[in-house]
This record gives sequence, structure tokens and C-alpha cells, in this order.
Amino acid sequence: MVNGVKAIRGMNDVLPDESYRWIHFEQIIHQWLAAYGYRNIRTPLVEQTDLFIRSIGEVTDIVEKEMYTFIDHLNNDSLTLRPEGTASCVRAVIEHNLLYAGPQRLYYSGPMFRHERPQKGRYRQFHQVGVEALGYAGPDIDAELIIMCSRLWDLLGIPGLRLEISTLGNAESRALYRTRLIKYFEQHHDKLDEDSLRRLHTNPLRILDSKNPGMKEIIAGAPKLIDDLDEESCTHFESLQHILREQGINFEINLRLVRGLDYYNRTVFEWITDKLGAQGTVCAGGRYDGLIEQVGGKSAPACGFAMGIERLLTLMQENDKEIKQPVPDIYIVHQGEQAMDYAWKCAEFLRNARLSVVLHCGDGSFKSQMKKADATGARYALIIGDDEVNAQEVTIKPLREPIEQVSVKLTAVAELIRK
Repeated sequence: MVNGVKAIRGMNDVLPDESYRWIHFEQIIHQWLAAYGYRNIRTPLVEQTDLFIRSIGEVTDIVEKEMYTFIDHLNNDSLTLRPEGTASCVRAVIEHNLLYAGPQRLYYSGPMFRHERPQKGRYRQFHQVGVEALGYAGPDIDAELIIMCSRLWDLLGIPGLRLEISTLGNAESRALYRTRLIKYFEQHHDKLDEDSLRRLHTNPLRILDSKNPGMKEIIAGAPKLIDDLDEESCTHFESLQHILREQGINFEINLRLVRGLDYYNRTVFEWITDKLGAQGTVCAGGRYDGLIEQVGGKSAPACGFAMGIERLLTLMQENDKEIKQPVPDIYIVHQGEQAMDYAWKCAEFLRNARLSVVLHCGDGSFKSQMKKADATGARYALIIGDDEVNAQEVTIKPLREPIEQVSVKLTAVAELIRK
């Protein structure tokens, strides 16, 4: 397509030869989350821009540089393609008063959007699974989120992910730390890069998350949040560590771990791989106790995480996680007008028996149809000609096993194939 219409760079088609991997992944995800009592919620792709500014934070890379935002000319509203799922989930919980019935374990999956340069493991339209536990205040739910991730890596066949945890304390302790951090970075004003100077008085904690190698030495010498941590947050963090140790979850404490979104407090965590280059985080989350009130609801604790589907699928392939593409049980080969009519009836009868059936459509000799049957990977060909129609039978020909073909009544096909 030299001059034709193409997909937008960083927004990729998932073709049939690859989509079965996604389906396999999604089936594991749904079963895994059901085992922990999480229920599915589905929110729109487009939200009011103000939702993300209020929740994510105005001085963040996402809001400043990466959101797909546009004006709806019908009513002059500023709308944004969702860059992440937590804010939309919280908005829905508030709007529909879900917490009235008590704490909620929820999950969602689907496309998110960032207007940024595509690179390995990072796209403009990417897909996430997000898990949110709303209304739970204790460290036990934080631990549950981490423990269930550990189980998922086993289910997906992905070894070697490294867990880093930290705590951001409460609003008061962060305010103290913020003051000390600003004072420290002001002393190194001449060495700060453009992004850090812009964030210095608006969001200095984000400077700690700088990817600029030239900032590494300055950041290493910065004050540590742990020194200003309030007693309640310390207790919460210690309890989390105790549960993880008791459950055999290995972790590292990274006191420089700063999530890129403003709404986090207390527990934060990331699951990291060394196999995806600079984009090593495959799952990240933490606690966001103030977000529900910030978006407009009644104050309630909450925590959650999100994981990148593309990155996990890449890791599954790199770790030789074999996923077999599904093939039909039967390919129906037929010739003649009467045979065609009978073939339709046979196909629906066998589908009612929960077999997957491909009915040949179009012309073609028996030989050419058999080639197509073989190409689908089907286990059996079901042959229907004048003889089969007259006898009200079908001929079953095994395509993958050294077994002789046999003619039987249609009602016997499903049981015979299952045997």
C-alpha cells in the first residue's frame, strides 16, 4: 500500500495468526481474577479531560505531553482518549454509587492511549488489564494484589520478574518531604535539566523518576522520604512486608520508587523485567486513598494495579510459552446440490454437539476441498456425496492419524470423534 491508507504509527492491527495468543491470555486473566473474587467493569474509551487532570495530576508527562485530547464541537467539551483506567473506574464507581453496597473488587481490560513516540513494548494505542480494590484500608489488600500477581506470572509461564516495593506515606509526611526536596534541588539548580526545573516547585517528587542519566548523581544524593514517614504509614508498610514474607514473596525495597501519577499514597510497587530494554516495568500499582474524594466522591480508601498486555505477551513468547492455535474438529467436504443441503444440516447438528466445524463454501473438486481441509489443521474431514445423502450417512476421514475412514450415521459422529 504505497499510497493507500495505513494504520497510525504506534496503533497496530492484531491479525488472526497472532490474535489467538491474546484470546488465550484473556481466558487466563478472566479465570485468574474470578478465583480472587474480582468482577468485571467496562468504561468508555473517552472521558472528560478534567477527569484525568484532576486525578493523574496537571504536572505529569501524561497530562502535559501524552494525552489525545480534542474539542467536541457539538457542545465545546474537551474530551480525552483514556490514558489509563483507574480514573475512569473511580468515576464510574462514584457515578453509580457502587460503594454503597460495600467494598468492591473490580477489574477491566482494553485499549489505552498515549501520544508519544512508539518504541519496543510501548505503543500509542496499547492494552492493559487493571485491577482495583476500593473501600479497603488495610495492608492485607495491598498484599493480596501483589500475591495474585505472583500467581499470574506462574500461570503465564513468565519467570524472573523482580518485585520492588516502597511507601509514599500520607499527605502530611509527603508535604514535609516535598519541602526538603525542593530545598535540596534548589541547591543544585544549575545542574537540573529542563523537565526538573519545570517540576521543581509544582511536583518535585517526579524529579526522582527522571530518566535523564545526567540527573542520576543528583538524585542519588537527594533526601529520602522514609525519613519523614508518619508512624501509621510505617506500620502499614511493615505489615505489608510481613505478609509478603510469610507468603514467600521475594521483594526489594526501593526508596526511590515514585509512580508517575499524582494520586498514589502509601504502598507503591512495580514488577520489573530485564528483557524489554528501557521499558522494563510490566505491572505497577499501589494505594490511592485520596483519589475517590478528589474526583468528587465520598472519601474512601483504594488500591490497584495495571499491567501491559503487549509486554506480557512478548515475555510469554520469549520464555517459549507454547500456545497452540485452535483448529477445527471437522472440515465438511461436499459435492452436489443435495450434498450441499445435507452438509448444512450436518454442520449445525455437529455444532449443537459442541464440535467446531468448518463447512466448505464455494466450488471445487473433492481433491481441492481435501487440500483446504488439511490446510485448516482440522482433525477430520467429513465427506458428503450422493452415496452419503442416499444412505443418510457421512464418511469420516482422519487427517492427523493413521486410521481408516469410516461411514456412519450422523448421530454417531460426535461420540466417535471424542473417542
